[in-house]
Amino acid sequence: MIKIQNVTKIFSNKLHAKVKAVDNVSLEISAGEIFGVIGYSGAGKSTLIRMLNGLEVPSEGQVLIGKEEISKIKGKKLREARHEIGMIFQHFNLLWSRTVRENIAFPLEITGVAKEKRMKRVDELIALVGLEGREDAYPAQLSGGQKQRVGIARALANNPKVLLCDEATSALDPQTTDSILDLLVDINKKLNLTIVLITHEMHVIQKICHRVAVMEAGQVVEVGDVLDVFKNPQTDITKRFVQQLTAPEETTEAIEHLLEKYQTGHVVKLTFVGDDAEKPVVSDLIRSSTCGVNIIQGKISQTQKGSYGTLFLHIAGDDDQLQSAIEFLQARQVGVEVITNA
Repeated sequence: MIKIQNVTKIFSNKLHAKVKAVDNVSLEISAGEIFGVIGYSGAGKSTLIRMLNGLEVPSEGQVLIGKEEISKIKGKKLREARHEIGMIFQHFNLLWSRTVRENIAFPLEITGVAKEKRMKRVDELIALVGLEGREDAYPAQLSGGQKQRVGIARALANNPKVLLCDEATSALDPQTTDSILDLLVDINKKLNLTIVLITHEMHVIQKICHRVAVMEAGQVVEVGDVLDVFKNPQTDITKRFVQQLTAPEETTEAIEHLLEKYQTGHVVKLTFVGDDAEKPVVSDLIRSSTCGVNIIQGKISQTQKGSYGTLFLHIAGDDDQLQSAIEFLQARQVGVEVITNA
């Protein structure tokens, strides 16, 4: 569906210096896939997604949507190609003088769709995004989540094959973020829509994406299935993103407090994937082990391709007892990492 081949984008700043925002990136995204691009500010992800609909033109390389090379076409042909590519934004970009219905209808007006057909399509979209009863409200009368639902409906007006999401949940609170992400998953399944989203939040990737690309300094440094990336991150930046969910700040504080209290033993991080996340491995360890086992913190997260669980344990015992516990866990397909030694 989408092919990005050896794409580089170079900007010139006010001092005429060259800034390489995207550096030789190649990616392939399949039809019907939810594909995430994650990176910190300045990583190049916004520039990359803007090249997918022709808002930016690559300095080098090719961008293909289906059989159309977006990076080469201009004018009327580009405008027609954009009918196949919807886009939603962080700050909604709604027309404040238009109602919900009128905002959603706007792309159809531009393309000359007859009024009766236009209104029928708008009603379908209002139902799809759950805005029944708010058709005549203005953006100022809507919550942030409702505004984004209008943006999603508007982006879908022309029945696009691809939906681009530019930090679409960054301006929303956590509960509203989850409702918008659930809506995107629902739309993906109902319409078999290809979704490409950029974010700096690993929670967004974990919750809805099938695959993810990690960007740093304009380059894609890691790409893979979300579950594989959670299980075995390869680069330092990916490890930091995964740690946002698996070892948040409160976990570090709990570990430090526990070691200060006991001043002995080991802290280990366990990782579980798929069905293994739901097995009573720790209780089996406690029954079979001669060392003391204390649970610090743990959680199970759901990804589009299965469960991913993390658990932090304090194990009181000597090195031989620790090694025996590690071998017990590894035999049950549990990932084990010793992260501190008292």
